[in-house]
Amino acid sequence: MEANIYDRMEIMEGDITMLDVDAIVNAANRSLLGGGGVDGAIHRAAGPKLFEECRSLGGCPTGEARITAGYKLPAKHVIHTVGPVYHGRPQDAVLLANCYKNSLEIASYHGIGSIAFPAISCGVYGYPIEDAARIAVKTVSDFLRADQTIEKVMFVLFSSMAYDIYAGSMGRK
Repeated sequence: MEANIYDRMEIMEGDITMLDVDAIVNAANRSLLGGGGVDGAIHRAAGPKLFEECRSLGGCPTGEARITAGYKLPAKHVIHTVGPVYHGRPQDAVLLANCYKNSLEIASYHGIGSIAFPAISCGVYGYPIEDAARIAVKTVSDFLRADQTIEKVMFVLFSSMAYDIYAGSMGRK
């Protein structure tokens, strides 16, 4: 991976709802109306106006993404993407890669310079984090090679184990 791609990607362990970035990505469910894990945390931190805006969007298919305001979050925007429930099929990897690609395309279109991703589909959706990390890092690095709008992509992880796995996928161990 080229040095400039490394310079534009960062990993950290922490709470994505606390980040002062242009956009955070929500690992949402198809309804976009909140749920557990990071989805519930983002909805709670953003407040009820996020729920109202999400309701007006009419949901989101797996692998696609939608953008809303950040409301009470430090982030200006929330990009909601629906990851696949893991079944071990080849299409799971395609859908997960599409979550990252479509989120980045929306971010670039809206002139977003900094974006933070959780480990999409690695919670209750059961995606093996080692595989998910490789897909995330490859998809983001491929996108950044072709796009100069996005200056910083952060992977915000929920545990030191997840951090170590992402660090390994980025060659930073």
